[in-house]
Amino acid sequence: MDQIAVTGLTAFGFHGVLPEERKLGQRFVVDLFLELPLETRSDSLADTVNYAEVAAAVRAEIEGEPCHLIETLAGRIADVVLAQPLVQRVRVTVHKPQAPVPHDFTDVSVTITRSKQ
Repeated sequence: MDQIAVTGLTAFGFHGVLPEERKLGQRFVVDLFLELPLETRSDSLADTVNYAEVAAAVRAEIEGEPCHLIETLAGRIADVVLAQPLVQRVRVTVHKPQAPVPHDFTDVSVTITRSKQ
């Protein structure tokens, strides 16, 4: 299976368990790895996935209906990506670099893999 990667997609959302997170919001970063058969002899966008459209759909999920857990957000994103006809499998990582953790850290993230099968 071939792969298309979209990494570092950033948007502002209101996801989190704490009331402050849901009121103030924060930045989320998403990495996507889409697995699909790529037709490399065709030079037509119709024979692949328009990653600009995928990025817009993912951004809409980040900016949309809040959820408590980034695990839930990752699942919603996976569902949106798998709705693309050619995508067979997707790996989604949702980063929450400003998570309310009272210790020095660089990032908190969740990674899930989902497929159509």
